[in-house]
Amino acid sequence: MATQTTPGSETFEYRAEMKQLLHLIIDSLYTHKDIFLRELISNASDALNKVQFRLLTDRDILQSDAERRIDIRGDKNENTLRILDSGIGMTREDLIDQIGTVASSGTVAFVEEMKASGKTIDAQMIGQFGVGFYSAFMVADRITIETRNAESDGQGYRWTSDGSGTFTIEEIERGDRGTEVTLHLKDDASEFAEIWKLKEVIRRYSNFVDFPIHVDGEKVNTVRALWHKGKSEIEEEELTEFYKFISSDFNDPLGHLHLHLEGRVDFRALLFVPKRAPRDLFREDYKYGLHLYSSNVFIQDDCKSLLPDYLRFIRGVVDTEDLPLNISREVTQQSQAMAKIQHALTGKILDLLKTWALDEPDKYAAFFREFGTLFKTGLGTDFSNRDELIELLRYESTKTEKGVYTSLEQYVDRMQSAQKEIYYLLGDSRSSAEKNPNLEYFKKNDLEVLLLLDPVDVFTVTSLPKYKDHEVKSIEKADLDLKMEKKSKEALSKHEQKKLIERFKSILSDRIEDIVVSRRLVDSAVTLVVGKAGMDAQVERMMRMMDEQFSGSKKVLEINMGHPLIRNLATLREKGSRDRLVELSILQLFEGALLVDGSLSAPSDFVSRMTELMEDATASTPQD
Repeated sequence: MATQTTPGSETFEYRAEMKQLLHLIIDSLYTHKDIFLRELISNASDALNKVQFRLLTDRDILQSDAERRIDIRGDKNENTLRILDSGIGMTREDLIDQIGTVASSGTVAFVEEMKASGKTIDAQMIGQFGVGFYSAFMVADRITIETRNAESDGQGYRWTSDGSGTFTIEEIERGDRGTEVTLHLKDDASEFAEIWKLKEVIRRYSNFVDFPIHVDGEKVNTVRALWHKGKSEIEEEELTEFYKFISSDFNDPLGHLHLHLEGRVDFRALLFVPKRAPRDLFREDYKYGLHLYSSNVFIQDDCKSLLPDYLRFIRGVVDTEDLPLNISREVTQQSQAMAKIQHALTGKILDLLKTWALDEPDKYAAFFREFGTLFKTGLGTDFSNRDELIELLRYESTKTEKGVYTSLEQYVDRMQSAQKEIYYLLGDSRSSAEKNPNLEYFKKNDLEVLLLLDPVDVFTVTSLPKYKDHEVKSIEKADLDLKMEKKSKEALSKHEQKKLIERFKSILSDRIEDIVVSRRLVDSAVTLVVGKAGMDAQVERMMRMMDEQFSGSKKVLEINMGHPLIRNLATLREKGSRDRLVELSILQLFEGALLVDGSLSAPSDFVSRMTELMEDATASTPQD
C-alpha cells in the first residue's frame, strides 16, 4: 500500500513478512555485524557487472565511459557511511520490488523455526536467503539510497527507511549513473565511519571483488583475477580468503582445484569443495556456486551449465576464451564449449574425490557425510561417469560402526569364499535396520549386509544392479539363495509344516502373496519379504508418503518352523482345541510383521486383538 506524502514522493508499507524479517535482523539475526559491508559491496559489484555486460553490445547508455569502481566514504562528524558505485542503477520499480520485498521465499518461517528450536542464527544465512541489504539495519537507524538507472533518459530516485515498517520513494535530480547508499550509523556502530575499520573489513571479506574499491580515495582491494595466477604464486591464505569471498561461507573449504586446461577447449578454473553443506542445498531455488567469465569479463553467476546437478555444491570461478563476450544465459546452456567444459570439470572433480578416497579416507568420509545424499543422485543421471561414481559410493554396514562407511570394493574384499551376491537392507535409521528380523540369518552366518539408511538410497540403488560381477540384492527379497539351516530335533515334520501353512493361508487368504518356510529367521517367528513383483518395505514407505492412497503389493510371509510359538500353534491345530486362539495368534503374527515392516494400516485392530489374547492368557492362569 502506498500513500502520497509530498509531490513526487510516496510512502510504502513493507509487506507483513518483510516487517517480521526486519525485526529479526535488527534484533538477533546476525552474529557478525561487520558482514553488512560485504553485502553492500557485493550488491555494488553486481550492479557494475550488469553495466559491464550491457556495454558489450550497447554503448547508448548514460555515462558509457564512466570508470567502473566502488567508493566508500566514512564521516565521523556526521556518523555516516556511504557506498557509491557506477553500476546499472535502479528504477522506481526496482526499488519497490527488489528492496521492498523478501528475496527468498520461506526465509521468515525458517528463521523463526531456528529461533524457536534454540539453534544459532548466524551470518551464513545472509547471502543464502537474499536479504543481505537489510543487514545494514544492524548498524544504521536510517538508510538512504539515491540511484539512477543506466538508461539515457532515466530518472533519479531517493529511497529512505528507518526499518520500522515503511519506506519512502521520491524523484530527485541526479546526473550520475549508479547508486549511492548512505547509512546513518547508530551510536554503538560509529567505528564503521573510521577509515581503518573500513579497510580492515574490506580486506577480510571483499578483497577479490572484480572492481577497484576506494576508501576515501585509496584503493584497498586486490583486483587481479586469482585464477590467472600460477599455482606456485598463490598462498593457501589467499585461496581461503577468496573462497570465503565468493561463497559467503565462514568455514575454510575442504579442498580446492586450480585448473588451466588447453586442447579441445581452453579454460581456467578455481574450484572449491565446501566443508559444510549449505542449508538450502535441496531447495528448488538453490543458487549454483560457479561464476562464469569470458576472457576475464564476468558473464553470469549461478551458472547451471558448468556442472551436473549432483555437483551443484561446488563453488568457484571458470574463465574461458572460447565463449563470445556477448553470450546470453540461454545460449550458454546449448553451447558446445560449455558442454566440453562441463565434461572436463566433472572428470577433474571426480579425480580429486578419488584421490581423497584413496589417500585421505577421513577427508573423503567428511565430504561424503555432507554431500553423499546429493552425490549419489548422479548414479541415475551421469551415465558417462557411472563407473567412477560407483567406486566413490559409501555405505554403513553390519561390519562397520555407526557413522563409519565402507566402499563396495572393501565389501567385496571381505566377502566369504562361497558368497556370490552383495547384500543390502534399506532402512530409515541404523537402530531400526539392526532390529529387522530379515538380518537374523546373515548375522548368524557372519554375512555382511550394507545398510542403506539415506532416503535417496531408495531411488539410487536401482541404478546399481551389479558390481564386479556380483549382483546387488536386497535381503528382503523372497528369492535369495540361502542355505537351509540344519533341522533341529524340535522342528516340525514336513507334514506338520504343510498343515500349519494351510491353516495360515485359510486365515490370511488374499492378504498375502504366499506363505513359505523361512530360511532366514533365527529368533523371530515370522517375517514379511518381497515377492516377485513387489517393492522393498522402505520403497513402499516412501510411496505412501507421496501418495496416501498407495496400498503397496502383497508380500510373502515366511514362518520360522523351529520357533516355540510356531510349534505350539502346530500342536493346538493338530489337537483341534482352542481354534479361536490359533486364529487370533496367526492374525497377530501377520499384523506384527506388518508393524515391523511399517505398513500396518489398522493399528487399533492390532491392539484390540492383543488385548483379547492377553485376556485369554490371564484367564487361564491359576489364581492365588
